[in-house]
Amino acid sequence: MEVKIGVQHSPRELVIDSPQTPDEIAAEVTKAMSGATKDSLLTLVDDRGRRVLVPVDRIAYVEIAQADQRRVGFIAGS
Repeated sequence: MEVKIGVQHSPRELVIDSPQTPDEIAAEVTKAMSGATKDSLLTLVDDRGRRVLVPVDRIAYVEIAQADQRRVGFIAGS
């Protein structure tokens, strides 16, 4: 899954490719935003096992979508 996180006062968004399902990611975001965790961080792990920590009070939005299938090749003719 591709997860895009908008961070307040930042012109760029964080983009993470996660092996988790959309429901698992939504549950992590909801748990972090509700204050159910002891720290105020949203923690996600990407496909390579890297951990990304985002302060909850700086999150503007979270978008969960299917990862784009990158196409390789050329379009012939027009």
